[in-house]
Amino acid sequence: MEQQPGQRQQSGRGRDPGRVVRPYAITRGRIRRVHGQLELEALVTTTSQGISTTRLPAEQRSIVLLCRDLLSIAEVAARLRLPVEVIRTLVEDMADDGLVELHRPSHGDDRPDMALLERVLYGLRHLPTTAG
Repeated sequence: MEQQPGQRQQSGRGRDPGRVVRPYAITRGRIRRVHGQLELEALVTTTSQGISTTRLPAEQRSIVLLCRDLLSIAEVAARLRLPVEVIRTLVEDMADDGLVELHRPSHGDDRPDMALLERVLYGLRHLPTTAG
């Protein structure tokens, strides 16, 4: 089983003893609100600069790899098993550094943004299916 960033390997009895690194340590104790709260449905995609950058902390490297495909903030948090606030902070930092691009929903009118809906639909169609 692949180990997720910030987690220990499971013990021999199948129990996860807890995270090695606490969420506040990943963000150095800060929660960003520079551009307002980043929406859960905001979409993230890796830029060419993000792909070519080699020296990144494990969590940021995981985001770069995951977001080669368009993913929402909520999906990134779920797949990395990290709190949403940690992902919001990391993604905002990465966007400021040009490593990822944010596609935020527009709130200009009451109608949903058609481009956003198409990107979400694309993402949903490309989610891995699990045999249950």
